[in-house]
Amino acid sequence: MAANPQKPAAATPRRKVSRHRGEGQWAAGHFTPLNGNEQFKKDDDGLNVRTRIETIYSKRGFDSIDPNDLRGRMRWWGLYTQRRQGIDGGKTAILEPEELDDSYFMLRVRIDGGRLTTQQLRVIGEISQEFARGTADITDRQNVQYHWIRIEDVPEIWNRLEAVGLSTTEACGDTPRVVIGSPVAGIAADEIIDGSPAIDEIQRRIIGNKAFSNLPRKFKSAISGSPLLDVAHEINDIAFVGVDHPEHGPGFDLWVGGGLSTNPKIGVRLGAWVPLDEVPDVYEGVISIFRDYGYRRLRTRARLKFLVADWGAEKFRQVLEDEYLKRKLTDGPAPAQPVERWRDHVGVHRQQDGLFYVGFAPRVGRVDGATLTKIAELAEAHGSGRVRTTVEQKMIVLDVEEAQVESLVEALEALDLTAKPSPFRRGTMACTGIEYCKLAIVETKARGSQLIDELERRIPDFDEPITININGCPNACARIQVADIGLKGQLVLDDKGEQVEGFQVHLGGALGLEAGFGRKVRGLKVTSEELPDYVERVLKRFQDEREDGERFATWAARASEEALS
Repeated sequence: MAANPQKPAAATPRRKVSRHRGEGQWAAGHFTPLNGNEQFKKDDDGLNVRTRIETIYSKRGFDSIDPNDLRGRMRWWGLYTQRRQGIDGGKTAILEPEELDDSYFMLRVRIDGGRLTTQQLRVIGEISQEFARGTADITDRQNVQYHWIRIEDVPEIWNRLEAVGLSTTEACGDTPRVVIGSPVAGIAADEIIDGSPAIDEIQRRIIGNKAFSNLPRKFKSAISGSPLLDVAHEINDIAFVGVDHPEHGPGFDLWVGGGLSTNPKIGVRLGAWVPLDEVPDVYEGVISIFRDYGYRRLRTRARLKFLVADWGAEKFRQVLEDEYLKRKLTDGPAPAQPVERWRDHVGVHRQQDGLFYVGFAPRVGRVDGATLTKIAELAEAHGSGRVRTTVEQKMIVLDVEEAQVESLVEALEALDLTAKPSPFRRGTMACTGIEYCKLAIVETKARGSQLIDELERRIPDFDEPITININGCPNACARIQVADIGLKGQLVLDDKGEQVEGFQVHLGGALGLEAGFGRKVRGLKVTSEELPDYVERVLKRFQDEREDGERFATWAARASEEALS
């Protein structure tokens, strides 16, 4: 063979090329762990850590916890270490995990479908007051999150939650997370179909099942039969959306592959109509595809959305039908465009049975244990035994007699929980932020609350639905890319050239059948101190320039960069 004229001199060392076996897909026979997360999951199932928490760690204390349990498997039971107090956002990406860790935990209580009895809500409130320094935030996935939890107290907290039918099982980790559902399932007068039985069966069949406890990454799911499309179905790994089939009647339209974070993707329709009793089977088929074919080599590509993007809807449906369901799915229609712009069920609404439900707005999901206990007491005093959480960080009291509605609304108002919120109070949400989150760069909850107050004072006549989503880092837990005004926390330079907390701005994102991601104006960043001025300026320009009936997202898409700056 002739010598290669391009061959380097013998003295030049060759660069060692590292190779991997595909994307780490189990279905392709690639079972060798390709990163540390896959290794610790192979070493021991995350569900097994509960025994060590109960028998070892809760007795010997924080310092006894194995690092792979502390920053890995304990998430399978809803536990994350929280951020050590006093560490500024500039150090978030610099410090090692053990330097960021506090010796306290965030603990997430999963609330599938957002469904709670007043007894359950009271227990959540009591645990907050006794073990979590009063903390109890409502998340945008219908859960409740505690902070300041000591490992010594976790077994007792589990005992109290489980005594009333609640759990933290797989509330975090590479698992099937909470199944979010319409908070008015089974009671709303305009409901297409009640998905609650499917949520119950999925919980029974999937949650805590070791056949599904080692997924490539988290698996987010949603089921709703509401015509308001009230579960943000477009950004879940799997979603079932209520539709009325012209031949088969009420059922669900199937979506897969949605998700945000740093690589946002809107979910895709598979064009399949699924009857209620087949939803758990289809759910199991899709989560099994994710388990078997999901990418396990790189954590940054391990969500289902990347597989769906590579395969496309047609192949994904074919694999689901041929390899997992062993039958064809029925073709079906897409959901109709919602009539109402708000999807949070805030306000007073009549139920199917003639009673009423009352939806109300805490400030950016921030409540406390004492308040939750009072909500339970108020609901019971007004004849209700059921409450709900929503994906917009709101709450609902169900089953209120008409004669009791006004009294309940007034009592909630006295707790600063209004059923008649301004657009700013109603439409602003915020993630945990730097107060407790190890990934965060900026403060969010207090900033959001202050922003609401400022906008209510400065633009009291603003009457359009508007969503303002505030996130402490790029990971989009507060859905910044699909908000009218999405604020991604980062460090920015102020007018003195000093580094301060601030936000990159996304404008004109939306969910619904016209779902899309917000526009980023080149170089547009605002400091936290400038935020009220900026939002006021943009909303007033929208008021001045909008056409009749035009939504903010539509205006933002056509507005000049000058108008958005």
